[in-house]
Amino acid sequence: MSLKGKKVLVTGGAGFIGSHLVQELLKVGAEVIVYDNLFSGDQENLKDIEEQILLIRGDIRDREFVKILKEHEVEYVYNLAAEPYIPYSYERPWSFVEINTMGALNVFLACKEAGVKRIIQYSTSEVYGKARYLPMDEDHPTYPLSTYAVSKLAADRLAFTLHHEIGLPVIILRQFNCYGPRVTQPYVIPEIISQLSRGNRLKLGNLKARRDLTFVEDAARGAVMLMECEDAVGEVVNMGSEENYSVEELAHIIGKLMGHKEIQIEVDKNRLRPLDVEVLLCNPEKMRKLTGWEPRVSLEEGLKIMIDYYYSHGKKWLWEKKLVPEEKIWKKPSRK
Repeated sequence: MSLKGKKVLVTGGAGFIGSHLVQELLKVGAEVIVYDNLFSGDQENLKDIEEQILLIRGDIRDREFVKILKEHEVEYVYNLAAEPYIPYSYERPWSFVEINTMGALNVFLACKEAGVKRIIQYSTSEVYGKARYLPMDEDHPTYPLSTYAVSKLAADRLAFTLHHEIGLPVIILRQFNCYGPRVTQPYVIPEIISQLSRGNRLKLGNLKARRDLTFVEDAARGAVMLMECEDAVGEVVNMGSEENYSVEELAHIIGKLMGHKEIQIEVDKNRLRPLDVEVLLCNPEKMRKLTGWEPRVSLEEGLKIMIDYYYSHGKKWLWEKKLVPEEKIWKKPSRK
């Protein structure tokens, strides 16, 4: 099945992964509608393609969402709308559950009512929690260690159950960590780039945490391939690079790419999370068998693209343009 000429709606399409997915969908000839409340995403992420898409401002919790699907005769839906940044879940857990879980439920039921042919529910590798074995396949036990991960796993379970109860044509995509241009949250890679643009000193949290990293354009291409795969309906599918790096290793790689002969790293205890997943490493064999997908962009190549993007956009990430950086970066509350 091809998405060429198909009407595809992307919730959260003005965000980091979402905006790259929209571009990839346009490449294959899909008619794309972006549905986004522009809370963490931004129209700036879509400025190069704004004439080729329809942008509707809205919230996935809105019960009127089904009318959008029916009015525009939407055939395929990607649900990326979410509260995505783990540290903020410590401050506003209600919001994470309302959007990531209840919002997803609203999307599922609206899609069923509107006769949508297929849905991809974006999940996360965070639902696996502490590694019981490596690499992690889809049968790995789930043990979420944050409100964010709990809210996403709850949406996974709703999707799975509704598939079996009412025939919801859903695919659950468990995306391991992505990096690349247009990142919308102060994740560790953009934070390292930002700090190293001002000198060779870094303040970071857990240096030993290891993450499986996929360049965002590779991830978007994979998501299109997965939607086009009829055998994937009803399945949970991991997507990742099958390689991981520690925060400390990333800092040294980025430092070298940015021209620093050496860097100095200070562990800032205020940046340590209450619970942190130590190791994530994807087993993408199922994704490979279903679609033939393989990542194409190497880590260093992707990081160079990201660094160039940062410098060509005024040495500011999207969230730094919206708020003062120090106010946006989560710090552990002090105990008095």
